[in-house]
Amino acid sequence: MTAKESVLIVEDEPGLRDGLAEAVATLGYRVLTAGGIAEARERMADGPDCILLDIRLKDGDGLDYLTELRASPHAHVPVIVATAYGDSERTIRAMRDGAFDYLTKPFDLPVLLQTVARAVQQRALARSVTPEPPAPPSSSQTLVGSSAAMLGIWKLIGRAAASTAPVMITGETGVGKELVARAVHSYSVRKDEPFVAVNLAALPPSLLESELFGHEKGSFTGASTRRAGRFELAGAGTLFLDEIGDLDVALQTKLLRVLQDGTFERVGGSEVLTSRARIIAATNKPVHPGEPGNVLREDLYYRLAVIDIHVPPLRERKSDIPLLVAMALRGTPARAASEQAMEALSGYDWPGNVRELVHVLQRAAVLGGEIIDLGSLPESVRGGPRISALPAEPELAGLSMREAVAKLERRMILEALERAKGNRSEAARQLGIGRPQLYAKMDEYGISR
Repeated sequence: MTAKESVLIVEDEPGLRDGLAEAVATLGYRVLTAGGIAEARERMADGPDCILLDIRLKDGDGLDYLTELRASPHAHVPVIVATAYGDSERTIRAMRDGAFDYLTKPFDLPVLLQTVARAVQQRALARSVTPEPPAPPSSSQTLVGSSAAMLGIWKLIGRAAASTAPVMITGETGVGKELVARAVHSYSVRKDEPFVAVNLAALPPSLLESELFGHEKGSFTGASTRRAGRFELAGAGTLFLDEIGDLDVALQTKLLRVLQDGTFERVGGSEVLTSRARIIAATNKPVHPGEPGNVLREDLYYRLAVIDIHVPPLRERKSDIPLLVAMALRGTPARAASEQAMEALSGYDWPGNVRELVHVLQRAAVLGGEIIDLGSLPESVRGGPRISALPAEPELAGLSMREAVAKLERRMILEALERAKGNRSEAARQLGIGRPQLYAKMDEYGISR
């Protein structure tokens, strides 16, 4: 470690700023502090190797300052964005615009210190690298959630948006894979170019080749005119290949050629055309080499999965359900769900994921009036948690659903904390909830922090 290694903490709350400074100093770094953006600009003359930047500052927006830094002589300094207000727009924008990482308050101190150490190390390795200027910000917001899992997705979307590499999105049916693809496109430099989607499982191979690559007049029965395929229509935009796991083996070879050298021909034609489109693929089937049931060529997989984004099922991020409910009810006659209805929605496993949740809520909004109550939900959802699938618990006998759920939640939290050896972040990840929600549940159930 050298005397040059320093960390600038930009935080307008004095107590938190001093606490962070004390913690970072234990790593052996020289600590600089600033109470706002104006003071941070002055501190940049000291040449910090890492910046811990709050978003909501009294004299401006931290993300605007991040953009300013990326266009300045200090563009190479890694910036860790920190905020108490986690949402998809800020997370994606921060990661797209070059943030090293995005952390939410209250901080998990070991994670924070590990992140700072990694950022300083990266700075030491990348002093001579010149990044491309950031893409202009976008206001579109297509994904909803506050869980740790969704925060991870937003980070990957931001990083993917800053790249031109192919993306592979995996996840169960209904989790929102196309929403992820559209978010990557809308935050990228291609956002003003076409986003062209094609479902590879919806057409037979005989028609799919023409759909992808186009055809010449007279190339087959019914081909009365020349027709451009999806690769041509996408131009310099994004081509979204949904259900790539269902693609016919013969077409996999032709797709691989486009990915390798960017060229293709229309069906029945000899003219060599060039594709400028970015490819994003998605599937709910196994595609990893060696995975049981996989039919995707290994070389094609590695061409497509340069960036791999896995979208977890809704049952693994149930803390997102209240936000998803609010999103699904926009524009419907219903304003909200009752407490009993929300308990049922949170207890159900959602095999159809977000798509099923939205369908249930929109149906309930039509049938249930201004407030969705328990009776407006399907019987399968009203049944709540699938207690029969859990180990037998005699102490649950005779309890109300609310009491039974509380007992089960408390047990699950204790077991997760034991498996994680007391690491709160890891326990929250295993439970599919955020750290703030874990802390709230621990307080509710009298579990010591």
